[in-house]
Amino acid sequence: MRARAVALLDRHGVAVNHPQAVERLRAAGCRVDAGDKRVRIPAELTTEAVAAAPRSITLCGKDPRHDLRLPRADGTFWMRTGTGAHGFIEPHTSAYRKLVLDDVRTIATLADTLSEVGFIAHPFVNGVPEVTADVHGLGTLLAYSTKHNWIQPYGTENIAYLLRLAALTAGGEAALRARPIVSCIVCSFTPLEFKTMDVEALIQCARLGVPIHACSLPTAGGTAPVTMPGTVLMAVAEILAMVVLAHVLGPGTPVIATPLIFCLDMRSGRSLQSSVEALAGASMAVQVMKRGFGLPTHTYGAGSDTPDIDGQSQAERALIAFLVGLAGADVLGGVGQLECATVFSPVQAVIDNELGAMARNYLRTAAIDDESLAWDDLLKLDPGGNFLATEHTLRHCRTGFAPAAFTRQARDAYEAAGRRDLAAQARDMLDGILRAHPARPVVDAATEAEMRRVIAGADAKIAG
Repeated sequence: MRARAVALLDRHGVAVNHPQAVERLRAAGCRVDAGDKRVRIPAELTTEAVAAAPRSITLCGKDPRHDLRLPRADGTFWMRTGTGAHGFIEPHTSAYRKLVLDDVRTIATLADTLSEVGFIAHPFVNGVPEVTADVHGLGTLLAYSTKHNWIQPYGTENIAYLLRLAALTAGGEAALRARPIVSCIVCSFTPLEFKTMDVEALIQCARLGVPIHACSLPTAGGTAPVTMPGTVLMAVAEILAMVVLAHVLGPGTPVIATPLIFCLDMRSGRSLQSSVEALAGASMAVQVMKRGFGLPTHTYGAGSDTPDIDGQSQAERALIAFLVGLAGADVLGGVGQLECATVFSPVQAVIDNELGAMARNYLRTAAIDDESLAWDDLLKLDPGGNFLATEHTLRHCRTGFAPAAFTRQARDAYEAAGRRDLAAQARDMLDGILRAHPARPVVDAATEAEMRRVIAGADAKIAG
């Protein structure tokens, strides 16, 4: 897979719709077709770019206590909220509606308190100019969260405004460069093409030292081969092309390999993120990027193809978390997302937080020594004895994972409590979080006012 991905870039190449970037690639040794701007990347340049890419990356929080080091020291993963969702599920009625700015404040407040959520992505906001919805969403998220934030630009002109908001929040461009409190998704335009917006995002992020998530979003049977190895090969090639772009256009820019694998349902025409094939593809792609090329990796680790918080949702997202976690992903994305990443549910986010904690507890490598083996107790064991009253049990009895949302009640207690299920328990936990942590700005009034001016400027310039 490694050899074929490098060969695909060398023999087929990629289309790059950014004249200045094309010229820089030509100067770096790429072969450029004059007609269609196809850029063929020599294997030597790909190898050089991969070797130069940072192997460890810090995603800084506005509060340093929320700094995230990739790879994680314990060998597990960080999680992030879903991005791009334009729909919202009301916690108490389960009614669907369009997502608005108040919901971004809810997401920021909730995600700030969820222990497994490392960073927060801005969703798509309705009720504002559509072409600047990213600027409005990020501005609100930056103002209300203390964790690292993920930028998703919606237009080329928007990038400068998004980064200006990040710099304002950080305390200036120099402060942002020293402590990148944001990172930015840069996507391929599958198959094997790059839009002006994404190349420009990479260039502007590189100037400020902002890490990028090099994202490929192929759909098997649609924009990618129907066979999953073929889909993964193309995703790997697209991500490697972005590693090369970063190396040529902004040497030293931190790059997180982000394969988000989808699969076309041939019966309905819907794109799926949680089918068995998509899960196999995501696991495969993570292993190629992590083990094959040594890069930090990020993919969906939560999410479902169903529109509701139902049994299917919990089954699919549990499978995703464990499978891509076992594959070695450094970031598991999609906390709270439903319906193939188009809807956000705060109740589901509470459940995902617990699923993530369970997966991380499972993935931790246990120490094997006399203490963990209870060696002394085993040697002293009497026939018919037990371990309930031993000092060893007392020392370790509180180290097991204690769920908050998942129930472990016996039948009588369960019936007496009115058969409260996982969703009901998560809903109560959500209410408690939002009561204890009302949404408040985390930036000072002067910064917030300047951020509003930047957003108004984007509306005036871009939305007209």
